[in-house]
Amino acid sequence: MDFNDLTAIIDFAITQEQESADFYRRVGEKEARGGTKDLFFQFAAEEDKHRRLLEDLKGGGGGGALDDYRFTWIVDIKRSNYMTDLVYTPGMSYRDILMLAAQREEKALELYNLLLAKAEDEGARNVFKMLCQEEAKHKLALEGTLDVYMAEMGD
Repeated sequence: MDFNDLTAIIDFAITQEQESADFYRRVGEKEARGGTKDLFFQFAAEEDKHRRLLEDLKGGGGGGALDDYRFTWIVDIKRSNYMTDLVYTPGMSYRDILMLAAQREEKALELYNLLLAKAEDEGARNVFKMLCQEEAKHKLALEGTLDVYMAEMGD
């Protein structure tokens, strides 16, 4: 991948958003916990929205749909930053699924920070800032869910 070509990076990001949406739907379908199942399906819908936003940006849209978006700082508790990378396998533990999902969100955040640095106009910068914030929110929600689960398990 040519990380100097903004269009190629956006294409990569679109592919990643589709893969993430598929991942969350697949995991959500197998999840027995109602609240977590809902969380995964919600994330899948949000990843679909991100993909459409990137497709719009690639097609010449300038991110004007974000005029009412509220930018806020999202805390990073970094729980997933200190784990080895996980790969999804059917039947993996709930703890590992949450950790894997948080790691995926961290990687998406890194990608959008790269795109933000390369953005050439204010509309694109706003799109990538919003995507950074959204991925950071997902990561925080997953790590918070993991913390609650680990506390329930006595960790």
